[in-house]
Amino acid sequence: MRKILVMMLIIFALNACSSPKPPTEFAPDGETIQKAILLQLNQTEQRLSQQLNAVHPELAISQIKVKTLEPVYVAELPAYHLQGSYTLKLTLPRQQVTQKNNRFDIYLQRQTEGKTWRLLRRDLNPVSQEPQWSSYFVGSWEQGTEN
Repeated sequence: MRKILVMMLIIFALNACSSPKPPTEFAPDGETIQKAILLQLNQTEQRLSQQLNAVHPELAISQIKVKTLEPVYVAELPAYHLQGSYTLKLTLPRQQVTQKNNRFDIYLQRQTEGKTWRLLRRDLNPVSQEPQWSSYFVGSWEQGTEN
């Protein structure tokens, strides 16, 4: 009887150690992924345009292909690490450029109420050199709402 109790405790402990993952059914949809990639691109382009004193190009993305979807928890909230590729169309003042097979690597997190998404970026804290997360509003889960 004692051996059975010890075995049950070991099995329970092993199950408790394995961290649960958010369900993939709640992963972001294609529109949310597209908005997040555009947000990330716009942030980068704005900094570059300011540094070069250049016009910010109009960006459009299409043909998004998610290759990996990894459910994780960040700050005790469900998040999804997505990797894949997309096609980028840049409209500049005098020309249009299309780039295929651009890679993306993003983290998206649904907020507590389940209606909005945030883009997460992992940066190093400049003082402590420890990883820290920054969060940016992406959009609403409900169709037709804008925040």
